[in-house]
Amino acid sequence: MVFHFHGELLMGNIGSVFVELAASWAIIMIVTGLYLWWPRGQGGCGGIVYPRLNRGSRGFWRDLHAVTGFWISIFVLFLLVTGLPWAKVWGEYFKEIRRLTGTAVVEQDWTVGATSRNTPQDLPGEHLAHTDHMRLSPPAENIPLDYSPVDIVLPVVRALHLPHPVFIIPPAREEGHWTAKSDTQNRPQRVKIMLDATTGTVLKRENFEDRHFLDRIIGYGVAAHEGQLFGWPNVILGVFTAVGLLMVVTSGILMWWRRRPSGVLGAPPLPQAQTFSFGFMMLVLIFCFYLPLFAASLVSILLIEKLVICRVPPLAHWLGLAK
Repeated sequence: MVFHFHGELLMGNIGSVFVELAASWAIIMIVTGLYLWWPRGQGGCGGIVYPRLNRGSRGFWRDLHAVTGFWISIFVLFLLVTGLPWAKVWGEYFKEIRRLTGTAVVEQDWTVGATSRNTPQDLPGEHLAHTDHMRLSPPAENIPLDYSPVDIVLPVVRALHLPHPVFIIPPAREEGHWTAKSDTQNRPQRVKIMLDATTGTVLKRENFEDRHFLDRIIGYGVAAHEGQLFGWPNVILGVFTAVGLLMVVTSGILMWWRRRPSGVLGAPPLPQAQTFSFGFMMLVLIFCFYLPLFAASLVSILLIEKLVICRVPPLAHWLGLAK
């Protein structure tokens, strides 16, 4: 339940789109926030590396917001970027880019969008050896199979000491080969082997290093995202990042609440002359290309602002859009 709530808010692909939309804008907020905050001509590390405690309540919350954001920004960006391959729109977008560039693979090692509530660990089948974390998975098709080769395959797979859990998969056709697959969460340690059911001979072995370099990059990112790449320090780093992000959000809300003017949202006023540099426009285009949902939502927001909000004076005034 936590897995599906995290990835899709228990709403299937619609929830996955909402999660991806939030992640895309979070990336934009962090990058633009760092740019706006980045110290220019400031002496010392106070307010950058550590909060200054002698500036009163308002200064304390400002420094807490900025310093915490400084320390966690890279880690938050990493978590956001490594979570995108699972998202429905970005994941399909990435698969299409790989197809067009000739880098697509037959079988991808991660799911895209909403997944069945039956994860691989929940597949029906005979639990062969609980202590070895091995399980027999059903064939791809509902065809009658002779399961006697398990007696030949299982000892061979056990002797290989693959990282648990390990799934032993019957062939999709009666004359096909059997497969043993490590499904460990530390994806760089995953192994897949094909075996002859009559002799137990290993016909083919695919290690993580044999995969396409894009799959290896994403595999490392996914393992780190899930806190599995380098043990308990990976988990602690993830907790530190999550707690820091909560502090940034909380301090931001408190600063806005204390400074908000009466009767309006409190957004910065529009400048008298709006100018856009070439570099800024290129940066926006790069983000639009990399984050398709950000691009779609940005266009939608601009259209809603011009066609709806600006035509409702009280709403435009409250949002700070009235000149």
